[in-house]
Amino acid sequence: MQRRTFLQSLAAAGALGTLPLAASAEANGGVSVDQLPPLEGDITLYLGRGEGGLYENVLDAIRKRNPGLDLKVRRGSTAALANSIVAEAKAGVRRADIFWAVDSGAIGLVTEAGLARTLPADLTGQLKAGFQYPQWAPVTGRIRTLPYNTGRLSPGQIPDSIMALADSDLSIGWAPAYASFQSFVTAMRLLEGERATADWLRSVSKRAKGYAGELGVVMAVERGEVDLGFANHYYTLRLKSGKPDANVDLAFTRNDAGCLVNASGIMALSEGDLPINFIRYLLTREVQSYLASEAYEVPLVDGVAPPRGLPSLDTISPPKIDLTQLADMRPTLDLMRSVGVL
Repeated sequence: MQRRTFLQSLAAAGALGTLPLAASAEANGGVSVDQLPPLEGDITLYLGRGEGGLYENVLDAIRKRNPGLDLKVRRGSTAALANSIVAEAKAGVRRADIFWAVDSGAIGLVTEAGLARTLPADLTGQLKAGFQYPQWAPVTGRIRTLPYNTGRLSPGQIPDSIMALADSDLSIGWAPAYASFQSFVTAMRLLEGERATADWLRSVSKRAKGYAGELGVVMAVERGEVDLGFANHYYTLRLKSGKPDANVDLAFTRNDAGCLVNASGIMALSEGDLPINFIRYLLTREVQSYLASEAYEVPLVDGVAPPRGLPSLDTISPPKIDLTQLADMRPTLDLMRSVGVL
């Protein structure tokens, strides 16, 4: 289905539960938007920038389906909005009713400030095991991966341990200034300790080529500039969707920061049913399937199919880590600067 047609269907009252979208048709779980109450009243959403306008498309469809909803949106970087929410609370002001962040670190910042409402168990219970948090709902996930050049490497040549890459002779692409990479290093620091993480960064930096972002990393891998890289999974899937014969594929490490599953997330900041019911819309199988098919993000609601070309989460071994701990970025940035990669 073309994106415009999909979104028209998404917005049409009574039509959302019967979308002829492949990913949606495969989904056995998730609540349909037809089962939700209408959204009525005024609400302000702080929205972290991300995904090339696809989140905005979802918001537009929700507005069209709910004419009684007056949804105001403040846009900005996720980190800046999280800091604004905390600062406003200290000043005795609440401007945001909901916060939709593109990474869980910012969610952790707001949660630690005690500003998030506890969510109903029936809402959080829709989410996959390991992604059920009392005060925020992960919306979609992104997996840390090793995109590799299929003309230069076979899967057997790639270590299944992220730490082992420090001792390999493979050429590597990375984007140290990129937020997703810094969250990955934060996870490594929490799992392996600061000394081991510093040693890893020093070793890898001797063979790494830097890029401005992780799409650039994946494109460099595909061109053969480097053997492999560090990037979220969707950059590779998006590249291959436009170039099916691209010389790039995904490898995964096991039980370490190299296969961290980070998440975008949403939380309610004000009282009443409206913020909670708005969150329910983002966990419907229609919205989850749309983000899987268009953004190549991983649905975190049970029973909704992953994007094509990506194995299910059940076959990946991400580390067990509380994603809100990724908010502790300052030690990570200090560490990266001290070893000279920032």
